Amino acid sequence: MAENVYEGMFILDSNHYARDPAAAAASVEELVEKNGGQLLASRLWSDQKLAYPIEGHRKGAYWLTYFRIDSQRLAELNRAARLNDTVLRSLVIRIDPRLVDAMVAHALGQTDGEAAGEGGEAADAPVKESKEGKAETAAK
Repeated sequence: MAENVYEGMFILDSNHYARDPAAAAASVEELVEKNGGQLLASRLWSDQKLAYPIEGHRKGAYWLTYFRIDSQRLAELNRAARLNDTVLRSLVIRIDPRLVDAMVAHALGQTDGEAAGEGGEAADAPVKESKEGKAETAAK
């Protein structure tokens, strides 16, 4: 039906993330892709103390994602996130179509010129964070 771009903030179990950052990140990416979404950007936002304990956890890894998904499949994505052991909390909001390119470029750490296409990377290319904490564009 109507495919929109969404921003998802997932609070991950900090213990799982500390043991295996790649697996924790892959679990979020898998959530999106299993529910028919196309990942645009995915990166660690912050690893910090929570404002209040969630299920006994005092620390969490905040994982920021931008993805395109059919609006009908969003309820399934939210349910899958609640059932995932690594995800403590999640929030998904729709991004205004006029802001999509700027928001994705900012998440990838690109400048205005790179976001406009001068940098050589397309804003729709899926992105994963490397072990060094830098965003890398995956080949289509």
